[in-house]
Amino acid sequence: MNTVSTLSTDLYQLTMAAGYFHNRMHNKRISMELFVRRIPHKRRFLVVAGLQRALEYLRSIRFDSAHIEYLRRVPSLRGALDFEFVEFLRDFRFRGDVWAMPEGTVAFAMEPLLRVTGTLLEAQLVETTLLSIINTETMIASKAARVVLAAEDTQVLEFGSRRTSPGEAITSARAAFIAGFAATSNVEAGFQHDIPLAGTAAHSWIMAHESEQQAFQNFATVFPDHAIMLVDTYDTLEGTRRAIEAVGTKLQAVRLDSGNLLDLSIKVRKLLDEHDLAHTQIIASGDLNEHKIAELRSQGAPIDAWGVGTELVRSKDAPSLGGVYKLVEDHDTGRSVAKFSRDKATLPGCHQVFRIKKKHAFVRDIVGTTPEFHIDATPLLEEWMMSGKVTRELPSLANIRRRARNQIRALPQEVKLLAPLQSEEAPPYEVRISDALQALIERVRTREVGQEGV
Repeated sequence: MNTVSTLSTDLYQLTMAAGYFHNRMHNKRISMELFVRRIPHKRRFLVVAGLQRALEYLRSIRFDSAHIEYLRRVPSLRGALDFEFVEFLRDFRFRGDVWAMPEGTVAFAMEPLLRVTGTLLEAQLVETTLLSIINTETMIASKAARVVLAAEDTQVLEFGSRRTSPGEAITSARAAFIAGFAATSNVEAGFQHDIPLAGTAAHSWIMAHESEQQAFQNFATVFPDHAIMLVDTYDTLEGTRRAIEAVGTKLQAVRLDSGNLLDLSIKVRKLLDEHDLAHTQIIASGDLNEHKIAELRSQGAPIDAWGVGTELVRSKDAPSLGGVYKLVEDHDTGRSVAKFSRDKATLPGCHQVFRIKKKHAFVRDIVGTTPEFHIDATPLLEEWMMSGKVTRELPSLANIRRRARNQIRALPQEVKLLAPLQSEEAPPYEVRISDALQALIERVRTREVGQEGV
């Protein structure tokens, strides 16, 4: 599991922490919730990911001597780092509570994905990193789910390592696997998370040999049970003929990485079948996304697997999720709080999301207050940490993947469409505010804005 440094945060989290401490506000008990105000218009649902790494981060927060010495040199912090605050940082551990939707859960706008309850200082301090983890991994998993929907009964392989940072390559591979990708090319991701690996040889392997056929023969000699050949270095159809001649019946698959994938896949399939190689698969790659895959499938391209890289790890059509993390409750005073600023309003109080399912399909979600109970509805947020300790066994990646598959399968068909929502379209899935939460909103609005603002 990738570890995250304690200092992987914004400066203002530390200035606020120091301010809370010196004003003796740091032990005030509060709750903050992480949610997405609006789903990008090119998405219709989200797949939650990143919780396990978030929990690992919370368990591992430490300010060591090197951290503190560096912070002493930061001009805006220098005056606040007196002996008392430094000793507080040396002893700091996250001792809060965490409720969250399990990874692999389908979610929608304005639904809390995670809630932290603890001291004001500790809940504030972790904001940046929690947002970084959950935003990034949920963004990738949500994109990956769309690609898997487009591929239908064919496989998708994650090939994005060279298009992102080494750390994000691993988390992207994990998020994609949760959403249904079959394998990754990233060996470290395979090592850390036991994700199946996929990959053969690059064009440089072919060009390093005196002939294309010799390159195929040499590769098959070393990897007789993994004879997957990249056939488009020079001419795709001629490359396919040479691969067939060099490898014969052991040719497991050919990979097409350029050109007209529809036309080439049809011609390559014909060549393979003419040589009694019905078992040999065709793998396609090259700037693929869900729309290109869906189009090729609708046109009858005989492609068995798809390698997707840049479009996935950069979530190219919707690269920013925009999750936020806001204060919702002051437990010391019993005061629910919310923002009412235009386009940035939040919901007051601690929340639970209740999902109603009928005949194996999701019908609607209800965002309500935590004490509520709704008949025939499943509460989605679960307790994961209490007083800084993980309170349940973390699910295996296989179980998280299974959860995502079952959740996506239960979505109404209109939610699974790939077409982006138009601005005038209503969301395809209903998320209601409960009566109790609506009453709380009005009470807080009246208190903070006054009757004229209602």
